[in-house]
Amino acid sequence: MITNAENGRIYRVTGESAHVVNENLNAAVELAQQDAIGEGKHGVLVTRHGHASFTVAVSGDVPYGITRECEHW
Repeated sequence: MITNAENGRIYRVTGESAHVVNENLNAAVELAQQDAIGEGKHGVLVTRHGHASFTVAVSGDVPYGITRECEHW
């Protein structure tokens, strides 16, 4: 499941299976990349919060055109 938490700036991704999480994560990254391109000044940060819990966010901490991953759990 993908939920939008902050008007296109943060997406929460969860799922029951690795396949579903992976599909939803890819879709959320694409959405965030589109949002970041529209702004033209930030990149995308993918954060893993648990086994099947992620956030995908447009982030000022990531340079424009870059997607970074981190773990926070």
